[in-house]
Amino acid sequence: MSAPDSFPYRYTAELANTIEASWQDRWESDETFNAPNPVGELAGAGKLADETYFLLDMFPYPSGKGLHVGHPLGFIATDCLARYHRMQGKNVLYTMGFDAFGLPAEQYAVQTGQHPRITTEQNIDNMRSQLRRLGMSHEKRRSVATTDTIFVGWTQWIFSQIFNSWYDEQVPGREPGTTGRARPIAELIAGYKDGSIPTPDGAPWADMTAEQRRNAVDSRRLAYIDYAPVNWAPGLGTVLANEEVTADGRSERGNYPVFKRKLRQWMMRITAYSDRLAADLDKVDWPEKVRSMQRNWIGKSHGAHVDFTAHGADGDHTLTVFTTRPDTLFGATFMVVSPEHPMLNAEAIPGQWPAETRTEWTGGAADPMTAVKDYQRAASRKSDKERADVEKTKTGVFTGIFATNPVNGDLIPVFTADYVMMGYGTGAIMAVPSGDQRDFDFARTYNVSIIPTIETPADFDGESAWTEDGPIINSANDEISLNGLDKDAGKAKMTAWLEEKGVGKAAITYRLRDWLFSRQRYWGEPFPIVYDEEGNAHSLPDSMLPVELPDTPDYSPRSFDPEDADSEPEPPLGRLTDWVNVELDLGDGLKKYTRETNTMPNWAGSCWYELRYIDPLNTQQFIAPENEAYWMGPQEGKPAGGTDLYIGGVEHAVLHLLYARFWHKVLFDLGYLSSSEPFHKLFNQGYVQAYAYTDSRGQYVPADEVVEVPASDGSGEVTFEWNGQPVNREYGKMGKSLKNIVTPDDMAEQYGADTFRVYEMSMGPLDADRPWETRAVVGAQRFLQRLWRNIVDEQTGELVIVDEPTDHETAKVMARTINDVRAEFEAMRINTAIARIIVLNNHVTGKPVTREVAETLTLLVSPVAPHIAEELWKRLGHADSIAYAPFPQVTDESLLVDDTVTCVVQVKGKVRDRLEVPTNISDADLEALALASDKISQYLDGAPRKVIIRAPKLVNIVP
Repeated sequence: MSAPDSFPYRYTAELANTIEASWQDRWESDETFNAPNPVGELAGAGKLADETYFLLDMFPYPSGKGLHVGHPLGFIATDCLARYHRMQGKNVLYTMGFDAFGLPAEQYAVQTGQHPRITTEQNIDNMRSQLRRLGMSHEKRRSVATTDTIFVGWTQWIFSQIFNSWYDEQVPGREPGTTGRARPIAELIAGYKDGSIPTPDGAPWADMTAEQRRNAVDSRRLAYIDYAPVNWAPGLGTVLANEEVTADGRSERGNYPVFKRKLRQWMMRITAYSDRLAADLDKVDWPEKVRSMQRNWIGKSHGAHVDFTAHGADGDHTLTVFTTRPDTLFGATFMVVSPEHPMLNAEAIPGQWPAETRTEWTGGAADPMTAVKDYQRAASRKSDKERADVEKTKTGVFTGIFATNPVNGDLIPVFTADYVMMGYGTGAIMAVPSGDQRDFDFARTYNVSIIPTIETPADFDGESAWTEDGPIINSANDEISLNGLDKDAGKAKMTAWLEEKGVGKAAITYRLRDWLFSRQRYWGEPFPIVYDEEGNAHSLPDSMLPVELPDTPDYSPRSFDPEDADSEPEPPLGRLTDWVNVELDLGDGLKKYTRETNTMPNWAGSCWYELRYIDPLNTQQFIAPENEAYWMGPQEGKPAGGTDLYIGGVEHAVLHLLYARFWHKVLFDLGYLSSSEPFHKLFNQGYVQAYAYTDSRGQYVPADEVVEVPASDGSGEVTFEWNGQPVNREYGKMGKSLKNIVTPDDMAEQYGADTFRVYEMSMGPLDADRPWETRAVVGAQRFLQRLWRNIVDEQTGELVIVDEPTDHETAKVMARTINDVRAEFEAMRINTAIARIIVLNNHVTGKPVTREVAETLTLLVSPVAPHIAEELWKRLGHADSIAYAPFPQVTDESLLVDDTVTCVVQVKGKVRDRLEVPTNISDADLEALALASDKISQYLDGAPRKVIIRAPKLVNIVP
């Protein structure tokens, strides 16, 4: 609502919008937030600030839906902090880029035939416009999108560096006290040649054929091709990441069946960095919850590899398992292999059930081959999440294969079961049902014997596995006895015996698997790889980068019958024969090659974008070393270097952060970076939650179209209706799927961007989820209106401040506010910083405001409400932007000292009075005041027996 004509300068939404648009234009034209680099295109004139501050938000995807009010929560917080640190005199690097490759734009292209670049760039423009309206102090010239041609080129360049590198576990690391690092592939070849590095099979390099040499090199590359188990969705025609598969084994998009298949894929050897990825978490300032999630994902386990002999129809096989408890080998009564285990082939599986097979193991099948194949097909439909669920009923079938336990010679059955996965250990386990609940449940289901190996208490009923420690029992043969030992001693003794006998060895294994890096999609970075006529992969030279995506009339991969698990992916690029088939000179003359037709996953661009923020205009290097060292180099308190602050949702705690750390460490090892970690401090913001409504079918309906219906009985209760039909109300994370979106554009229009910023930041602690309530925004608006009235006359627009000294009481409140607000900003408690500012603003409301107080209030509020602060700062007579004005600090420390304090007076331990006394009061004076109190004298009959003084806050009197 507009202000009445008598108050033309009242701070209304209309005036706020005018002020905000004006300052946004000025910031842009003046390039207010540009931060200079030491060298290159973005180097500035004059001396660089010694202290830097590099903060950023997690890369957003430019959705066609734009932002809702939940998205800017972290964005506004980082903007407040960027503005605060600029006012501390730091050189602040703060921008926003876009993770712009991915499925949504490609899906839209498939539906409309419009190139995904068009919609992607439209969405980016829309998002930039929304962020500009909120007053973000992003540096425009540093903004990038992963789809930018130059960015794609450098992403491909980084892939080439990884492809042309190997991990040498034997050499000293680049950091003192560490071993193992990536090295150029040329150094591997040189080592093979001079014999300093043994070839995989020990053969001399000179005696190897060209193909053997190539295989010896390729087997060590950090980026390599392998036949890997993937999530294949025939109905979509593409491989899916695990997070794109629902718990019931169907595609998140389209609800198609998803099958586990082994397909030819690009892989990244992230497992080589397992130890460093885990150990270096101690060098970063991250929430402990996130560090634990990463360590658990890496999953380092100490134990032993044990070789069983499996007796298949085609002869004996070595079936190796990894176990963390080799001390329990005597209790292994069966084995389980993953349905994907390579041993499960027609040649190994017997053609009929052995005579000793129990009928309950067969699952009703006539022969083991049929049972196994049927089970493998059923398992391929399940997601890893579903298979790993410890609560689910265990299923499996007998393979017809028996194996010999190396410690006692017992023949034990080999089952296949979907709770064992190729992604961990060797894809095979020895099952000790007495000590593992999953194995216990399986053994009970299939009537397999259970042999205890740990002594249990007398009252243990044996109806579950015993998972506690205790003395070892039932574990001896003619050569070794573990009986009576504890777990650790038993593990050490058994491991030594296995190594002595040549049937096992100590081992460390990881849950982390190598990173599947291929997608059968169009809208992604093309690989900088071509294949020669023999099928060998070659990386393209730098001069041929970037490899740009060609246009195509059909953006969709070929889809198949959703149930056709045996179909093969056909990427869209594979149909462009003129692009795929090329003649190139890679240094040995013009030859024919074919391009890689898969594209990179959208993780690729988000692995390194923070580095490109530093040097976005550099065409000669992906980043100049001087600029990287200036912004991200190691320093005191930041031993591994990295950005000063990274804010984003906890949902990215594992994969994105793990992948980015891996790429960063490879580039560090190769000497391109001085920092060994990308993000020093990580902060996970909470979510904005809002009411959502479902109809009788359980479908969500638009929340803004739901109306409250008061009860007719006057009870005050309400129900909710949509289009005249009753709906149910629930509470959840704001999002388009719940149809409960409120846009920041609407909030800015109705209240002003500063009001919206203040409301979002004052809703609660930044790391907590908070409820959205549009009606509560008015509180933030009233605060800014009071601030405005305290400085500007609503009728004339003139200043109402007085050029007089600030009274002592107000000076003390102001000093305390300055001190507290600085502390709250440093601790990222923006909500309490706002509360402190409101206290000072309320304190001066209704009384003459001095220039000192007006300027202090304006400076304090400027990080959170920058537009109104800029306007007030200008009206207070300052020509320069407030963006770089020094943040207030207390110069008179005496103002922080309280003149008086409340003293509690007790009689026999009960509070009987409270006195306001000087903070420096003596014990004698305090005792005299307490005894003189009328409230105290009524409890005394003459002089007290004892008076205990704890000046200035406590007096305890004993009558």
